[in-house]
Amino acid sequence: MCGISGIYKLRDGRVDPDQLTGMISTLSHRGPDGRGIHIVENSGVGLAHARLSIIDIAGGAQPMSSADGKLWITFNGEIFNYVELREELIQKGHKFASRSDTEVILHLYQEEGENCVQKMNGQWAFAIWDETCKRLFLSRDRVGVRPLFYTCTGDSFLFASEIKALLACPETDRQLDLQALDQFFTFWVALAPRTAFKNIFQLPPGHSLRLENGQVRLSQYWSLDYPTDDGFLDGQEEQLAQELLDLLRDATRIRLRSDVPVGAYLSGGIDSTVTTALARALVGDRLRSFSVSFDDAEFDESTYQREATEFLGTQHSDILCTYDDIAAAFPEIIRHAEQPLLRTAPAPLYQLAKLVRASGYKVVLTGEGADEMLGGYDIFKELKIRRFWGQDPNSRMRPLLLKRLYPYMEAIQKQPPAYLKSFFHVTTEDLANPFFSHLPRWELTAKLKAFFSEEARAEMQPGLAMFELESMLPSTFSSWTAFNQAEFLEAAFFLPGYLLSAQGDRVAMAHSVEGRFPFLDHRVVAFAGKLPPRFKMKVLNQKYLLKRAVEGLIPPRIQKRYKQPYRAPDGKSFFAKSVNYVDEMLSAATVKQFGIFQPQMVAGLAAKFRSGRSVSMKDNMALVGILSTQLLLAHFVHGFEMPAHHPSAATLEAAV
Repeated sequence: MCGISGIYKLRDGRVDPDQLTGMISTLSHRGPDGRGIHIVENSGVGLAHARLSIIDIAGGAQPMSSADGKLWITFNGEIFNYVELREELIQKGHKFASRSDTEVILHLYQEEGENCVQKMNGQWAFAIWDETCKRLFLSRDRVGVRPLFYTCTGDSFLFASEIKALLACPETDRQLDLQALDQFFTFWVALAPRTAFKNIFQLPPGHSLRLENGQVRLSQYWSLDYPTDDGFLDGQEEQLAQELLDLLRDATRIRLRSDVPVGAYLSGGIDSTVTTALARALVGDRLRSFSVSFDDAEFDESTYQREATEFLGTQHSDILCTYDDIAAAFPEIIRHAEQPLLRTAPAPLYQLAKLVRASGYKVVLTGEGADEMLGGYDIFKELKIRRFWGQDPNSRMRPLLLKRLYPYMEAIQKQPPAYLKSFFHVTTEDLANPFFSHLPRWELTAKLKAFFSEEARAEMQPGLAMFELESMLPSTFSSWTAFNQAEFLEAAFFLPGYLLSAQGDRVAMAHSVEGRFPFLDHRVVAFAGKLPPRFKMKVLNQKYLLKRAVEGLIPPRIQKRYKQPYRAPDGKSFFAKSVNYVDEMLSAATVKQFGIFQPQMVAGLAAKFRSGRSVSMKDNMALVGILSTQLLLAHFVHGFEMPAHHPSAATLEAAV
């Protein structure tokens, strides 16, 4: 995994090597093992690369060119089927100068043109300069594992792995996009191509971009898809379970391809335990696993982690995350995430990635994607209960299922059925809404907008967030089952916009660690999309077919576990003791200066936390959302110096 950046002059002009160097230097955390730039003579194009060497350590330096110098590439990611592709290309007469997957992309582009991405199994963001037709071609992987951003200034098109590289150019605007902020405070993410910043865009997952003759054109080469009722896989449960297991085994096998050791995250849940078990079967007892535990028992899963590692026989390392650790790391989290956050969950994973790197590892397997593709989230279970209740809206018993679903939400436990019916949108009108599955979550989140200042609200267009989302739905969306519609909303937006970015790529690459995701192999995704929903959730038993597929491979207690959402301490973390930056960012003067939130309301919220009074989920989201937005503005717009987080050597040494 690496960092990439580049410049394309929209008008005649020469690329400034210092500007290119300045851009890539902001991404040194993504690629500490080498750095290179290349300026194409007389073409107004410059490419830059910061390398994290994983495959072909000696011969994979970038930017890389074809033998004739007509193609140049800067590439961030891994093409896991590069071995097979390389053999196919050799059979067609291509000659290779290295063993790298980067060179495979170049030859594949020579053979297939822009359709080359259809043959690739991997996670990528890359740019190819094609000198023959004077074309810049950018592409991002199918589900959005790797990030890619771009902007147009007065005379240049700029692209990079992270926004901070674009902001290194003085001509790039540093303004918050208030329409995107409205989306963050509704969906938790900005809808691609929006980002948190005006006129800075992300290439959406499954898309490519062509820049030719000064014109930018986006095209979608892949999308999530689900069948209508007669298009689902027709097979016996046992047969489908075996097919799923075979796909996961192969997805894991090719994700172990590396010239450096590969470790595994082990949270104690079924997903990470499965990926660790499959990897352990392939590499033996040398597999190293890593986990994070909490000193707060409400969030800690260390009992399950120990059970998993003892069953699987991995060499295991664990790091303890405290309230103070979360507060100390949070400014760095925002600097790397480059977006507002509504929860602190990325902070423990930032600490975990630090442990992985300190242990001498650059690559880890993780279990992301299983919940989205195989029916693992409580929101899917909630959907079934709400629709079940909707069949008999006056039932006194059916709403009690929702209380059983969320035993850790005290506010829900206290509410009468009338309130629950309103909160969970169990009405005829709501049942017909295409966003029915997500209405309670989004409505609760949208209540945080009460903290916005009048000036900020005046610049936001009411209803635009929902309108933009609806415009992005596939034409076949209305013909899918309600369960598949809910899966799509999670997998197409929340997964790439938050889980794979702020909670994935950004916190891992902050420490030069690459994550790999067997459940997001596009073959697994396609297979899962065709599974009848009853195999994903049998009654209310989540990830039913996955549990059947892995019987005997993982500890029985973990195999039978119901989904426990990964959570971390939120607002309380910032008030366990006095934290200078928290006081400054939430002060009336700073809030007023930045102009996004109402100082009095922010002061009241902070006072509630400081007093130790009981706080709700909404309070926690509001506190984290406001603080993260203030930190984002402080660092990227107003130039405040934020404290850096460095875990103590003693803590890391004990964990390693």
